[in-house]
Amino acid sequence: MPHLVAIDLPGGSAWVTALQQVWDRGDAVLPVDRRLPPPARATLLHALRPTRMLDDRGEHALDGEPCEPGDALVMATSGSTGSPKGVILTHAAVAASAAATSARLGTGEDDVWVACLPLAHVGGLSVVTRALHTGAGLVVHDGFDAAKVTAAAQAGATAISLVATALARIDPATYRVIVLGGSRPPADRPPNCHATYGLTETGSGVVYDGRPLDGVEVRITDTQEILLRGPMVTRGYRDGTSPVDADGWLHTGDLGRWNDDGTLHVLGRAGDLIITGGENVWPEVVEAVLATHPNVAEAAVRGVPDAEWGQRVEAWIVPAGSPPSLDAVRSHVRRYLPAFCAPKAAHLVPHLPRTALGKIQRHLLR
Repeated sequence: MPHLVAIDLPGGSAWVTALQQVWDRGDAVLPVDRRLPPPARATLLHALRPTRMLDDRGEHALDGEPCEPGDALVMATSGSTGSPKGVILTHAAVAASAAATSARLGTGEDDVWVACLPLAHVGGLSVVTRALHTGAGLVVHDGFDAAKVTAAAQAGATAISLVATALARIDPATYRVIVLGGSRPPADRPPNCHATYGLTETGSGVVYDGRPLDGVEVRITDTQEILLRGPMVTRGYRDGTSPVDADGWLHTGDLGRWNDDGTLHVLGRAGDLIITGGENVWPEVVEAVLATHPNVAEAAVRGVPDAEWGQRVEAWIVPAGSPPSLDAVRSHVRRYLPAFCAPKAAHLVPHLPRTALGKIQRHLLR
């Protein structure tokens, strides 16, 4: 049976070479996030059970479990809702993702991709696999550095995948194609910047600018859950469970609706919806309004159990300048949204817990 090889190396050309060598011998790869503290790293390896480790000391055996033939990757989920799972992506799924995204973007062997997002996350690694499958050029950085990203474009790079915070630190005009994932994209993004929706379980984004890639089906259930089906969808998790039903539909746990123009509008995670006094409040809507307050640098919102209201809306705010008062926060929200959306508490914090791709980790808000 094929090995599952954990790669614990810095991002760069050596990392890509290691990936290719593991694949060439028929084994699968588990990318390890080198920023994990030792306890979290140990938890990851215990949960996903690789059989070999490739790190600075070379390759050595571990007490794990093998993969199935045809498996290419085991990716840890982003952890935005709790403990990560190991998402299995086959070689067929990786190839299908690379082909569909490249066709939509109009990229190919004449392009040069820059991979600067963490390779332990599908948003970063899919840049590498896309370039490998299409024959495009590839530059791999060990993390995002605005100066290096700009220098890569000046040296001939044409395409890159970023998150919103990184996009704000470069001149978007220096790249022909920008793929934007992670947290909600800015409303004023430039025309060469494509907002994507996807999951680790889909191998990267499968909906670009609201429209599914060729070969991808999207269904909205009666409960507004988004279901996805396509050749790039995971075959299951390392623990033997699967989010894919008998008909091939991936149950995302996200809620959404169709816009009048036929594009998909993602409302958010089903578990993030706040129901306060019988009214529905989406955290991202309130966060977008809070971000427009002059004394708010960043904001996160979640529901907190409440004996009277069921849940109450609370906000965690990184101040910009003088910290805003609760009354100022509530008044600002009520200018744009119904009164029940206004936070009943505002916690001032130095930073927000986020994943490497910029998603707010609401379960860590306390």
